[in-house]
Amino acid sequence: MQQTSKQYDAIIEKCRLLYSKKLKDYGSAWRILRLPSLTDQIFIKAQRIRQLQQNSTRKVDEGEVSEFIGIINYSVMALIQLELGVVEQPDISNEVAIELYDKHVAVTKQLMEDKNHDYGEAWRDMRISSLTDLILQKLLRVKQIEDNKGKTIVSEGIDANYQDMINYAIFALIHINE
Repeated sequence: MQQTSKQYDAIIEKCRLLYSKKLKDYGSAWRILRLPSLTDQIFIKAQRIRQLQQNSTRKVDEGEVSEFIGIINYSVMALIQLELGVVEQPDISNEVAIELYDKHVAVTKQLMEDKNHDYGEAWRDMRISSLTDLILQKLLRVKQIEDNKGKTIVSEGIDANYQDMINYAIFALIHINE
């Protein structure tokens, strides 16, 4: 499991670097996005991955890797929005945006380590296509919870679903790198 932790950190480092560069380009303009908008952005990326996995012809020269990275970064943004709420104008500095990113990634990694311990790294025997389907399933769950005004009766909340999507996307990237 130490290997998983190192692989996880290496992927997060790449995701964080892209997030940081985009902050320099755009600032925290994403802070105006409502949760359903972020969910839809993640959905588009997951849907594209599924299409790439099913079709042999590609018309855009971007593969699964950039889409999985997008799922991770948009999911972290959604977790930040859940914590801070949506605003009308960007309201946080790039430094604060990175601190919040690191905070939510640390919590999500701890969740992964806890589940990884209990499940015995079962994800290592899964196909990337199955991880993609699980991300899509989580997205459909989030959309339903959003339609229910954030209320659940017995199910985990939106935050847990975003965290799972981050972890599934990281697992997929680990598989791709291996």
